[in-house]
Order: sequence, then structure tokens, then C-alpha cells
Amino acid sequence: MKTIPFEHIVAFIKSQFKAQDLIPLHAPTFNGNEKEYLIDAIDSTFVSSVGQYVTRFEEMICHETQAKYAVAMVNGTNALHIGLILSGVRRGDEVLSQSLTFIATCNAISYIGASPVFIDVDLDSMGMSPYALSEYLEKNATMGLDGFAYNKNSGKRIKACVPMHTFGFPCRIDHIAVICKKWNIFLIEDAAESLGSLYNSKHTGRFGDLGVFSLNGNKTITSGGGGVLVTDDINIAKRAKHLTTQAKVTHPWAFIHDEVAYNYRMPNLNAALACAQLEQLQSFVANKRQLAVLYQSFFANSNIKFVTEPEHSSSNYWLNCIILPDKFIREEFLEYANKHGVMCRPVWELMHRLPMFKEAERDNQQNSEWLADRIVNIPSSVRL
Repeated sequence: MKTIPFEHIVAFIKSQFKAQDLIPLHAPTFNGNEKEYLIDAIDSTFVSSVGQYVTRFEEMICHETQAKYAVAMVNGTNALHIGLILSGVRRGDEVLSQSLTFIATCNAISYIGASPVFIDVDLDSMGMSPYALSEYLEKNATMGLDGFAYNKNSGKRIKACVPMHTFGFPCRIDHIAVICKKWNIFLIEDAAESLGSLYNSKHTGRFGDLGVFSLNGNKTITSGGGGVLVTDDINIAKRAKHLTTQAKVTHPWAFIHDEVAYNYRMPNLNAALACAQLEQLQSFVANKRQLAVLYQSFFANSNIKFVTEPEHSSSNYWLNCIILPDKFIREEFLEYANKHGVMCRPVWELMHRLPMFKEAERDNQQNSEWLADRIVNIPSSVRL
């Protein structure tokens, strides 16, 4: 197995992108109708949360994912927050998630006053392992007389499960869905990074009770800031829209609100950008998948593993990912690559290593710990 010098890796990455002083990790691409739609939205004077592009974007997301309903929001974290509220999670409940995730997942859980419980991930998908999930529940959970699962250690209700499709690679979400149904646990897919990814030919975000996508500036497509919740349940969709528009009751002129709610709806300006970007999603994904093939070939038969899509999956390859032999080599590579004009990043700090969640219940986290010491994300932008 060959060892690839760092300078060769950096040179190869630079050769895939136009000459720049710094190759970004993931830059947005604006090659379509973005300016036209933005000007149209400005000319309409409907630049906030009421406007034709908000509705149009939701319809386009439904078409893309085959979900029945979509509700556009300011960002993915807001969408997760609303999703958790709609799941029935209350203060003092527990939510199953993964420690190898972005902080937004656990922040959204914390907003409600619930506690995360960290389940280990699979090595190939880097997403929640159904085997670890099943093992944890069989060992630590019991069904209460009210029909809900309870943690035998804490006595708290386990109300929801939030697995993530890490870097756009689908986890074994079908198996997770079966387990959640068995234990009457509401399933929310954190599909923030996986717009354009499929598992068993079905779009991510479509296996649970609801799914959430992000359109942040560094995602496969972007609306600057943006998120969207998808579901097949009309009651979830209606309540999501109500809660994200300050719970305003429809009236020709009066301001009537029937509960405490949120100002989370996506503005029309952001939606105009989102529509133009979504029109290009498939071409973006095809471009990124071509780059992944080149990376895979470059790293073949070397001491650095390029992460490819798991079995039965079609990944958007949002962030290409390599696994270095150990933490020390990883740190050396990160220092060299960033010093020489190629932006590379480690995975996020594991949630249970952060001060806010260090006391959270978790399983052994063997795979999460191993991956956290070795993962590096390398430049993954759409190439022009």
C-alpha cells in the first residue's frame, strides 16, 4: 500500500479547481437564474416571508424529494427545532442522536429542554448505526404503560430519534425506521447535508415522520440562509407553517395569535435564490460525483482511504472525506494543506467532548471516537 506525499495530494486537489490563492472547502456556485429571480423578487416588493418564491420553492422541494408537503424556514436549525416540537418532545425528555454530528442537532434538542443520548455510528456511513441503536434500546429502555419508551437508567421518556446523514452519505435509515416504530419513537431525519442523496432509490429525509434539509451558504445548494422541513403528514405540515409564522390566525386585518410561536419562515429573497439553485441541483450533484470518482482513483491503493457511498446509496458527496492512518498524521496533513492554500477540515468535535454535553448518556462511541481522530474533509465545490 503506497504512501502519498502531502505535496502530491495538495497538487492534485489544486489541479481540479481553477487557480486560486486558497481552494475553499465548499464554495457556492451561481450559474443559473439567481440574479433574475432576485431582481424579480425585489421588483415585486414582497421580500419577506410572503411571496411567490416561498411557495414555489416548497413545491419544487416536494417534486425533488417526492414528499407531500414542505415548509421553508430561515435555516436548518430552526427546522430541526420545529420538528422536535412537532414530535411531542417536552422538557425533561430524551432524544436519541449521534455524537458525531454538527452542533445544530444538539442545540435544537436543548432549546426544548430535552437531553441528547448519543448512539454510535457505522464506520462506512458515519451516520447512526441501527445495530448500536437496537442494542442500546434493548439494554437500557422499557415500554411504559402509556405506550412510550423510557430510559431505565434516568427514568426519562425517550420521545424522538434524530440520526444524521453525515456529509451527505445516507445512513441505514430504513433499519432505524423499523426500530423506532417498534419502540414508538418519533423519527426525525437530520438530512441537512444530504439534499440530492438517495437510499434504496428514495430521497433522504423521506424515511422518518419528517425530515429536515439545510440551504446554508456551504451546502450543495444554498439560499444564503435557509432550511426546509418535509413530511407526508398534512397535520405536521399545517402546524409547522402555523408555528413558523408567529401562530397568526388568518384574518383580513386583525392581528390574532393563538399561541407562543416563532418567526422562522424563509423570506422571499432567500426563496428566490433557493429556486434558482434547486433548478441546478442534479447538475451540481453530477459534477460533485465526478469529482468523487477522481478522488477515489487518486487515493486508490494508498494508506489514505477515500470514503465512498455506502451500499444501496447514491450520495451527493456534499463534502468529500478521507480517513488518515491516525490522529498524528491527520494533524500533520491539516497543517500542511491549509498552509499551502488548500482548505481542509477535521470532523466536528464529538458532542460528548463538549462541555455542554459531557454528562450526556451515551454508548461506547467506539466508531465515533475512531473516525473523529482520522477524518479530513477536502475541497468539494462544484467545478466550473
